[in-house]
Amino acid sequence: MFKVILIEPDIPQNSGNIARLCAANNFELFLVGELGFVLSDKHLKRAGLDYWEYVRMQHISWDAFRKMTEEADERSIHLLTKHGKQAYTTMTPQIGDFLIFGSETDGLPGWLLEKYSQRWYNIPMENENVRSLNLATSVGIVAYHARYLIESSGKR
Repeated sequence: MFKVILIEPDIPQNSGNIARLCAANNFELFLVGELGFVLSDKHLKRAGLDYWEYVRMQHISWDAFRKMTEEADERSIHLLTKHGKQAYTTMTPQIGDFLIFGSETDGLPGWLLEKYSQRWYNIPMENENVRSLNLATSVGIVAYHARYLIESSGKR
């Protein structure tokens, strides 16, 4: 259905929760670049529970990620960033699109934001004193919204 991309995630529990969400929805999960943990981390495994056999996950290099996105239609790229001027609810995702999230500490890299400057989306927050939402929460909000749009359009 969708490709959930995590750019250099730092916290294994977040990635484990996201892996479980992806397993439940048949989304592909790509972990890009250096991780802040090892794939055998007990916290990662615990957060994913006993669903790992259902997770379609790949840990890929920056080169593989660049190639994957360069071969894709730019309209299939959706960058989720607190700097986005458009709310995630304005996205019009299609099956196979990329939902791309930055690391918990560094967000998305500048070159990616620059390359896809028209593809930035945010999750609106009422309280400007809160810097950001948890990564797993953000992925859940956006992924289920995208799934709902697909299902309500009858394209599933």
